Amino acid sequence: MKPVFAALAVTLVLASGAAAQQVSRGGGALLRGLDKISGQTTDMVVVVGQSVDYGRLTVRLGECRFPSGDPSSDAFAQMTITDRDQNVTLFSGWMIASSPALSALDDARYDVWVISCQS
Repeated sequence: MKPVFAALAVTLVLASGAAAQQVSRGGGALLRGLDKISGQTTDMVVVVGQSVDYGRLTVRLGECRFPSGDPSSDAFAQMTITDRDQNVTLFSGWMIASSPALSALDDARYDVWVISCQS
């Protein structure tokens, strides 16, 4: 999916969800990374405004939002993922916990997705 269409789809989901219910902001997010070569998954807690290194990637969390009435249901995380070796941004945008393929990281070795927001 082209980045423009993915961003539009995420904006529409956020807008429709916000209209139906109140949205809260988390102080961080629980992310999960998958090394496609080893098959190993790694859970990472990232504070908003901070970053974490995962393999050759740096994952920076800009924001995490969730439905106020049900914090464990769906999370929307704004992230920027860069490849430190090539000094290139691989992903910049919103990821949705319930639909990770809607706006996903495109990397040959690693997958990263949002699980939930943290308080």
